[in-house]
Amino acid sequence: MSRKIALWLLWVGFIAYILLLGPPLHLEETLTLLKNIFTLNWTDINPVILSLFSLIGIWLFIYSAVLFFDGRMQWIPFYPFAIASIASGTLGLIPYLAMREDNQQFSGRKDAFLQLLDSRFFGIALSLSTAGLFAYAILGDWVGFWQQFLGDSEALLPSADRFINGMSLAFCLFCLLFPTVLGDDMARRRWNNPQVFWAVALVPLIGPLLYLCLRPPILENDEAGST
Repeated sequence: MSRKIALWLLWVGFIAYILLLGPPLHLEETLTLLKNIFTLNWTDINPVILSLFSLIGIWLFIYSAVLFFDGRMQWIPFYPFAIASIASGTLGLIPYLAMREDNQQFSGRKDAFLQLLDSRFFGIALSLSTAGLFAYAILGDWVGFWQQFLGDSEALLPSADRFINGMSLAFCLFCLLFPTVLGDDMARRRWNNPQVFWAVALVPLIGPLLYLCLRPPILENDEAGST
């Protein structure tokens, strides 16, 4: 119960921060940024910001590789929250994490979609994509990104932006929240290893990616639970 309360408080607190305490929203600049991203006009985008936006997508794939299996056994499915997360990031994800129950079982067969999520190829593809994004981000304007994230107190017109600030904090929340679902996924795979759990939990992003590459597959069984 305390975990659920903490997650709801985090969700409400993040919304309150974005709306009341965060930097101002530069709507025109944000819409232009999103338009350039989705129309592949990337030459006008700071590589740091484009990489960060893409890494949010990587995180959504990582959570999907865990929570679509979890949602099979929950009273509420994961897919509506996965769809909501595409548009809102952690704001769409946290309600599912708060409402789900602890679950260390999986029953039934894996369809083609679950087989893809369960494959090591999926984890390797995400890892290679992440490596490319990190390499691309190195070429970016980090000073400009920092000013958009936090602002410049010495400037007459601080350039902090609510969208960039919120997206950066959402990335951090993805890192923070992954351990809340990691233990159940390891148990479903009969991989009860505390050292592996802490190695994955304490290494942001890279740990979960390596976990997807190395974890054993989930065993299929019938609805009655026989193997």
